[in-house]
Amino acid sequence: MSIEKKYCLKNSAGEDIYLFTLRNASNIEVCISNYGAIITSYKINGLNIALGFEDIRDYFSQDYLAVYPYFGCIVGRYANRIKNASFYMGSDFFLVSKNMGEDQLHGGLEGFDKKVWEIVPSANAINAVTFKYISKDGEEGFPGNLTVTISFELNEENELIIVTRATTDKTTAINLTHHDYFNLNEFGTIDKHLLKINAGYYLGQDANLVTDGNLVSVAGTSLDFRNFRAVDALWNPDDGYDQTFVIDKKENELSLCAECIGDITKLRLQVFTTEPSVHFYTGRWIPFIERNNKKYFGPYSGLCFETQKHPNSINIPHFPDTILRPGEEYYEKTIYKISAAEVK
Repeated sequence: MSIEKKYCLKNSAGEDIYLFTLRNASNIEVCISNYGAIITSYKINGLNIALGFEDIRDYFSQDYLAVYPYFGCIVGRYANRIKNASFYMGSDFFLVSKNMGEDQLHGGLEGFDKKVWEIVPSANAINAVTFKYISKDGEEGFPGNLTVTISFELNEENELIIVTRATTDKTTAINLTHHDYFNLNEFGTIDKHLLKINAGYYLGQDANLVTDGNLVSVAGTSLDFRNFRAVDALWNPDDGYDQTFVIDKKENELSLCAECIGDITKLRLQVFTTEPSVHFYTGRWIPFIERNNKKYFGPYSGLCFETQKHPNSINIPHFPDTILRPGEEYYEKTIYKISAAEVK
């Protein structure tokens, strides 16, 4: 196992941006930046299964930012959508920034994904890197000074373990996720990947893809992935999937929520999480990005498993609690495990 640290550049605010490379004995290599806590690449024997850029400067390019897909970053203070960019906590009403019509998406105009995170020591982990960010009271409209740490550990069981913790000095709303896109074939589209999601129910959504409080059975629908099948077997190719699934698990239990197998490479990705839901997105709006007269990425070139609490929970009382209070600790763990696979 080894860790390599590389200086990349200063941003416009004069903050230093680095790239860390974690390696294990199985020839797995994961590159992570303190800019947005972005996983820029995830390689197995040289094959890169994560969508991202080799050059950090590309994350600042106009063609990337114009149709921004959140490649490989942490999103917060609140993942996914908040209806009408507003919520109550008790009798207090809060308006947060709007960046998706009348709603807020992934933390607002400049979320955690665009912050340069402080590099801090990794406790009780050998092959790991840890970052910290303090989100100030009022940032994007959210109350409280929120201190967040995120750690990435690569072990010899070929697991990438992502642990996120947070504390606050004022009651606030929080729901974090890591927004990684995977393509287990490295190139092409993900429509023929085999997929299994351990969920008997999904969350209803309104026309703007905001959860509406309804819990709907997957039985007899195109959202039934309880057994392996190709991603495109039942989909509408004009839309793909952009849906939250409620994982069949006990509260706070670390559990297998999803599995995906590359149809060409036969690599298996397993996703474990302590969170109650996973938002499955097939990348309909990933832009084509031109480099050296070639087009890269594009729709359906990657898929996401965004582990989190139910989106818009802050506005739906019977959904999981996404309020963090002083003296409490927000905690979540997600694990990506890579292996060769046979479907059973």
